[in-house]
Amino acid sequence: MNPAMARPLHQVRRRFNESNIFFKSDSSAAIDAGINAVRLHRLELETYIRLHSTFLDALQPIQVEPNSPLVVRLMADAGVKTNVGPMAAVAGALADLAVESMVGAGARVAIVEDGGEIAAASDESFVVGLYAGQSVLGADLGFRIEASECPLGIGTSSATVSHALSFGEADAATIFADTATLADAAATAICNTVVGTDVAGSIQLGLDAVRSFPFVRGALIVRGGYVGSIGWVPQLVKVER
Repeated sequence: MNPAMARPLHQVRRRFNESNIFFKSDSSAAIDAGINAVRLHRLELETYIRLHSTFLDALQPIQVEPNSPLVVRLMADAGVKTNVGPMAAVAGALADLAVESMVGAGARVAIVEDGGEIAAASDESFVVGLYAGQSVLGADLGFRIEASECPLGIGTSSATVSHALSFGEADAATIFADTATLADAAATAICNTVVGTDVAGSIQLGLDAVRSFPFVRGALIVRGGYVGSIGWVPQLVKVER
């Protein structure tokens, strides 16, 4: 997903080892704050993983110490709430923490995208593109997000597009939630349920699973020639690539 807005704003893309993160804001100082936040929380996460190797490899929820770094606690909590390993929420957690710092630095528009996971707090509408591979939706659609719908987290998991580990078969399982941390973890959990030779039936399995996550506002699931949605899903619009 690539955020795009109606008027020019400051935007920066930074690589942090394997993470390629996009920042957009009305304030360049806020972007600097977001970048510094990612550096800090990544360092804390990497240090924690060196001391707790099971955190990196866990595919099931795990408990962490109350005095663990904030990013670790956010990821572990999301894993517990969605029944997945904590690393399923790493991109969303870093995006959330960056946006929090940007807003704290005075940003009125703060959007961060990390590997397709988006955290946003904005006083104006914006569009994020949807990429679901060679699915029926095509490659020129996006979601229009209104300011009234922020703060918002968007997470997408794919078995056919992303390099991330997935046990499902969805081209895209996109989740809209209160935070990107929860959306990221929930997208992984929902994508994992979209399985089987009955494509339409597999999408329904995913939609049914969404009902067990009260913090999810809505979901859109794409597989092959089928699309299903549940709850609140933003308006789909044409986008230019």
